[in-house]
Amino acid sequence: MNKVLQDLMQVKPNKAAGARIPLIDGVEKVSGQAKYTADLDADDALVGAILRSPYAHAEIVNIDISEAKALAGVKAVITGEDCGAPFGILPISENEYPLARGKLRYRGDAVAAVAAIDERTAQQALDLIKIEVKELPAYFTMEDAMASDALLIHEKRKGNLERAVDEEFGNAEQGFAEADLVLEQTYHCGEVTHAHMEPHASLAEYDAERDLLTLKSVTQVPYYVHLMVTQCTGMDSSRIRVIKPFVGGGFGARTETLNFEIVACLLAKAAGGKVRMKLTREETFLTHKGRPETDVCIKIGIKKNGKITACEAKVLQRGGAYAGYGVITILYSGALLHAIYDIPNVKYTGRRVYTNNPGCGAMRGHGTTNIRFAFEALLDSLAEEIGLDPIEVRRANLLAPNFETINGLRAKSYGLPECIDWVEEASNWKEKRRQLPRGKGVGVACSHFVSGAGRPVHWTGEPHATIILKLDFDGGITILTGASDIGQGSSTIIMQSVAEILGVDYGRLRVIANDSAITPKDNGSYSSRVTVMVGNAAVDAGKNLKKILVDAAASKFECAAEDVECMGEVYRVKGSPETAVPFQDIVDQAMIGSGTITAKGTYFVPREFQGMGKQRGAAVGSSPGYSYGATVAEVTVDEDTGLVTVDKIWCAHDCGFAINPLSVEGQVQGGVWMGLGQAISEETGFQNGMHMNANFLDYRFPTIMESPDIEVKIIEPIDANGPFGAKEASEGMLSSVLAAVSSAVRDAIGIEMTETPITPDRVIDALVKQERANKRNQSGKGAV
Repeated sequence: MNKVLQDLMQVKPNKAAGARIPLIDGVEKVSGQAKYTADLDADDALVGAILRSPYAHAEIVNIDISEAKALAGVKAVITGEDCGAPFGILPISENEYPLARGKLRYRGDAVAAVAAIDERTAQQALDLIKIEVKELPAYFTMEDAMASDALLIHEKRKGNLERAVDEEFGNAEQGFAEADLVLEQTYHCGEVTHAHMEPHASLAEYDAERDLLTLKSVTQVPYYVHLMVTQCTGMDSSRIRVIKPFVGGGFGARTETLNFEIVACLLAKAAGGKVRMKLTREETFLTHKGRPETDVCIKIGIKKNGKITACEAKVLQRGGAYAGYGVITILYSGALLHAIYDIPNVKYTGRRVYTNNPGCGAMRGHGTTNIRFAFEALLDSLAEEIGLDPIEVRRANLLAPNFETINGLRAKSYGLPECIDWVEEASNWKEKRRQLPRGKGVGVACSHFVSGAGRPVHWTGEPHATIILKLDFDGGITILTGASDIGQGSSTIIMQSVAEILGVDYGRLRVIANDSAITPKDNGSYSSRVTVMVGNAAVDAGKNLKKILVDAAASKFECAAEDVECMGEVYRVKGSPETAVPFQDIVDQAMIGSGTITAKGTYFVPREFQGMGKQRGAAVGSSPGYSYGATVAEVTVDEDTGLVTVDKIWCAHDCGFAINPLSVEGQVQGGVWMGLGQAISEETGFQNGMHMNANFLDYRFPTIMESPDIEVKIIEPIDANGPFGAKEASEGMLSSVLAAVSSAVRDAIGIEMTETPITPDRVIDALVKQERANKRNQSGKGAV
């Protein structure tokens, strides 16, 4: 037997699923080779720039662009009159224009745009544009915007409400009557933004001879951008090409089309060439789409054994000037009160309010973070009042796998019990809770999130995801996907999924993503959909290609297909290892009579996981599966300065089967870190509508210096709806971090902090109030 055959007989399939491999684009990123949108060749591009409103609320009387157009070096000047079509992520709430028409609705609103030969000329042109307006009363708080005499920020939006939600499942009043203890509290969460490393940028090129438009941009959702560019330019969709280069973070900021992307295209058309838009950090902050300022009034009733009998939540969200994802956000807050604990009676009132601030949108943990903070914090109060351990109260309300909630949400797996068990043991919870010296404390909280929305934003009847595999004469397999890798590692997961099915070496695979002229449509990276939806499509494509190869091997071996054994890089007849032939021989056989081989894989969310409730908006919150997280935080509170230092985080995350544990751990650490920012330091600030901290010096997100030790445990209950049993791995833990830190602060100083972020000034205020209350109590006792 020759050595070649001996080597072939020893080949084993590549067990890719579950492997701890680096992300496939990691080398390019750490070496500086990765090209982000602002890095792309733009030597022949014009400079695009946007004139922004100095007014928070005003009617546009006139915009005079004559002097700007006459300036040497200016190639195009456009205003809202050059685009009459609105845009937005939701078909039912498209109320933003690429450039303002009729009204200016916040300081920073886009008024006009120019394309010029260089930055200096572009700025000069902006300075020459004259705006004549009639100023209107501006509303920066929800209370002012909802006042009976407030002017409407958008016509036909009575009371400046974007969306009102009123839902009840079960009978909340009866549930509270059955409770042994009922508590109610109001919580306030400051507005936060994504703080992604890469500022916004886009590069648009218009070929006037062929009437073709190409846009390269920082988006998470190339398909939705394609739709909105088509709508706002009036071009035929087939003449538009959208490409996503490397993206330096998204976290939800780029899950909808942003005005500068459309403006770049309009300028490119007007100038008949190429235009690059590079937004400053301040402009990126003003484009915003972050998590809204939220007030939550929540009421929960429990029995003496800790079992919840009812919950009522009233939520107000300050949505800013435009709709964005607002309808979804306010619905998510109510829908995902469910699917984490067994709650028999739930009443939810939600109001999303327009104000004259930059528009909010989706952000990691979309719609769930602030209300989960409030729920978990009040659960701690209930536990303390009734004399139970906070962990035991949570255990008393656990669901079972294969559950269906009272609002119609379903899931096949539920790893929260194991998450709780691990953080309790790993953190030495029982030895620390209420046992540490004053100023030190531990706290616990739980959270969850969807593994993709059960229904996409634009429901077309098409598959939720599609993957195409191309196999050619060279034996290389090209994976074509429209799924956006924005740093979360989705391309790596797709490659591992295909490699696991085919058993081939990674070197044989190449991923090409996000070019509408080449790759299949995908809805994008939002709601943690890619692992489950695109992963399932990749598995399906792999199986379809494998069938083609097995049939080719059967023809070559002159045996039945079921007698062929696929060893990845080798095929052979079962029971006859000496028949082994290399992968390339099977490729050659498969191409006879067909040439290049393509295999398509698709995925549809099963109907019963698309939202089975009868209520309006029932699809929001539905998902093929839910991830779960439990977090314990240990903190130190300096009572002299009010500074909260997070010493350590223990976080257990149920992601189903971890296709890439290394990637999962990184995602969990990132989610924890982002949650810490909202918990202790991050908050946007406005003064009369002007952004006061639109930079990375004044917007206080934690750096590596503030990052505590984060210990991660992956919990892996297999979910039948996920590829190999996988679920999402980047959002489900985030919401628990806020409440865990708040709970730990309460353990450390005996005060419940009802506002986030828990900044030193808020801690000092709370300590002063506590001291005054203690003195009053002592004075009263002395008088008696």
